[in-house]
Amino acid sequence: MKPSTLRHPARSLLHAIFSTHHRNVGFGYLAISFIAVAIGTLLSLAMRLHLTWPAWHFPLHGLILPEEYLALVTMHGTLMLFFVLTVAPQSGFGNLILPSQIGSRRMSFPRLNALSMWLTALALAVLLAAFFVPGGAPMGGWTSLPPLSATPLAGPGEGLGMDLWLASIAIFCIASTISATNTLTTIVKLRCNGMRWERLPLTVWGWFTAALLSVIAFSVLLAAILLLFSDRHLHTGFFLPSNDLINGVLLQHRGDGSPLLWLHLFWFFGHPEVYIAILPGMGLTSMVLANFSRRRIPGYRLMILTTLLIGFLGILVWGHHMFVAGLNPFAGTAFSISTMAIAIPSFAKVVSWLTTVWGSHRTPSSAAATSRFPTPMLFALGFVSFFIAGGVSGPILAQPILDEYLHSTFFVVAHFHLIMSMAGLFGIFCAIYYWAPLLIHRTLSEPLGKLHFWGTLIGAYSTFLPMHFTGLAGEPRHYAQLNGLAGPGMTLLQSTMPLQRHITIGAIGLALAQLPFLLNLILTLLRPAQPFDNPWNATTLEWAPGSLNLHPSNQSPVVHRGPCQYTASGENFLTQWSELTPSQPKPE
Repeated sequence: MKPSTLRHPARSLLHAIFSTHHRNVGFGYLAISFIAVAIGTLLSLAMRLHLTWPAWHFPLHGLILPEEYLALVTMHGTLMLFFVLTVAPQSGFGNLILPSQIGSRRMSFPRLNALSMWLTALALAVLLAAFFVPGGAPMGGWTSLPPLSATPLAGPGEGLGMDLWLASIAIFCIASTISATNTLTTIVKLRCNGMRWERLPLTVWGWFTAALLSVIAFSVLLAAILLLFSDRHLHTGFFLPSNDLINGVLLQHRGDGSPLLWLHLFWFFGHPEVYIAILPGMGLTSMVLANFSRRRIPGYRLMILTTLLIGFLGILVWGHHMFVAGLNPFAGTAFSISTMAIAIPSFAKVVSWLTTVWGSHRTPSSAAATSRFPTPMLFALGFVSFFIAGGVSGPILAQPILDEYLHSTFFVVAHFHLIMSMAGLFGIFCAIYYWAPLLIHRTLSEPLGKLHFWGTLIGAYSTFLPMHFTGLAGEPRHYAQLNGLAGPGMTLLQSTMPLQRHITIGAIGLALAQLPFLLNLILTLLRPAQPFDNPWNATTLEWAPGSLNLHPSNQSPVVHRGPCQYTASGENFLTQWSELTPSQPKPE
């Protein structure tokens, strides 16, 4: 055997890793998210175990100290929000599916696209390095509020660990801005013939709107991080009041800054980030429900408008995070009204989803017809349920008078975990099960998929619904210990300990529910690959024969109609790439 033959597998692996092809870049993003979600899940379990049994000594570590608990909170939130909920749905599946869904051979800037993926990987490595430096990981929460984050005097982890956090998120902001710019340019410039704006699948509209938000939001966050870094090392005073006393030390710096400036800058990013995480899932949910219901999406153009409107309003509501920060009452009223206004397009989406499913059809000839509700459909419905359950508490927190009591409690934790974390996670799983035949040329097991769905659904609601009640009881978000403490109000908190144990058991069950998914994925990858197929009888362009193998010598596809074209009975459908012939019944 020749030496060159022996080196061939290694060369192929290196080519895949350092390739600029959008599919390899997309898989790279998913690998980053997988690492982040695995570590973030372990951190959350450690937090839950400590809250329930604060005197328990962890193996190989011992007792978790309060500052270590705050570090767990900080790193868990950062990993999950930035490297999972932002990266996987937007950058990961955006690279894997978006080009073929609009009939393009590539992303607009392949080298920049690969660079953004590697910058994201670097950002994750820098963040994880904070665990191993003197003082450990930062303890200021994923929001890193000053003045505590603006000086190493604030406590362990606020030295080098905090600097690494700032460096990691700064790199992540640059990578996300590059990726979002690439996504926008690809959608605007590389659509194939006939792919007009009103014919774009709603998934593309989700990626498009999320990319617009990313360019705006991450640019502002990057500026805020640079200002905070200057306060820490250049003795500026953007976020620090003059003569601020921290840990018995009088800080000497120039200017008279305010922590409120950080709140404005950070939450101008922070609330659009919610929609960056779930807008791709909204678009996918609409398409999946229509596909398996064999019905056209009611009010298709209205759904496009609501997507853009949610993105626009999402930029205007950052102030509702600041009701307890001394915000001007008139500004508080304006932010309260705009926050409640965002419920209007959200309600329109829910009505469209429910209308699509209500009285739906099943196509007997479809491979999906062996199950009334195949796994992708179940996860799409799960997305709808979490969107509703989490959204119901949104108008409550939009009231300044109610938010004053609930703001720093677990009620808020329950709200954003349902509306963003669980809805975003179910959108990711829906994408995996739905697009697996395209991406790995195999269909994931339906029995294991349903076991994964029901275990995750029950575990999620068991974990996060009870947090509403502990929040109403006044449980604070960042306390490392709730029992054994004296003082007014602590008796009420201690009375929630049985519920705390229930939440912890639910969190363990939620983590264990992911084992069927991992087993499903491993067993599926061990099976031989199948020929290209359209097992769901889908109508969008990524399912066109050869859509994932476009190269310059191929003829570009032509789009003749919008997606989701079905007959009244649901038995016949027209794909976007097929020409309508007299022998084909025209869908109603």
